[in-house]
Amino acid sequence: MLYFRGCTAREKETGIQDATEKLLKLAEVDYHVLEDEKCCGSVLLRTGFLDEASEQIAKNTKILSKEDLIVTSCAGCYKTLKEDYEGLNVIHISQLLDELISQGKLNFKKSDLNVTYHDSCHLGRHMGVFDEPRDVIKSVCELTEMENIRESSLCCGAGGGVKSAYPEIADQMAKSRISQAKDTSCKTLVTPCPFCKLNLENDELEVLDLTEFLVKYGGIDETQ
Repeated sequence: MLYFRGCTAREKETGIQDATEKLLKLAEVDYHVLEDEKCCGSVLLRTGFLDEASEQIAKNTKILSKEDLIVTSCAGCYKTLKEDYEGLNVIHISQLLDELISQGKLNFKKSDLNVTYHDSCHLGRHMGVFDEPRDVIKSVCELTEMENIRESSLCCGAGGGVKSAYPEIADQMAKSRISQAKDTSCKTLVTPCPFCKLNLENDELEVLDLTEFLVKYGGIDETQ
């Protein structure tokens, strides 16, 4: 299995990569990474650079088509590799974690901690992955939902090139979502997307990727 880290987890939010690899090793998953991993092309596609994206996809396909299974940290990478490439077997890390927990390959200690969850646009309304990350969270603690969830979730503001082209708008969108998270009275916000984590980070709430959340609060027995 290939663990496709994605640009954000590989370069900006490296704690996500570290947490993911730790969980894969604990579950004794046979995986590898690409030392010279390239961008999947998601940002190029979403911002209209279609010719450049096609070139990137063609280059990556020569390498990725050799893989039996690809797991991604990034919801954007998941959507792109699954929908814009041809013939790849791709899953998101939240789906894999749900499987590993169901199979007893990952075991967590449940606590009375209460957290809330942010549906990423790419993973949620675009790809229909709503239940798996929630089931993973519920294996560790209690989940309190925000006002807008699942298909009606508010965008964090980071996707589609908005963060780069219109940072003020992206910040306003993040503040709206953070406000909803604060209304739950939870101190921790969990998200399945490195892009979302990056844009939602703030001084009032702890914002964690799903993998970081499991490592920090799952009471992991590293001898399992």
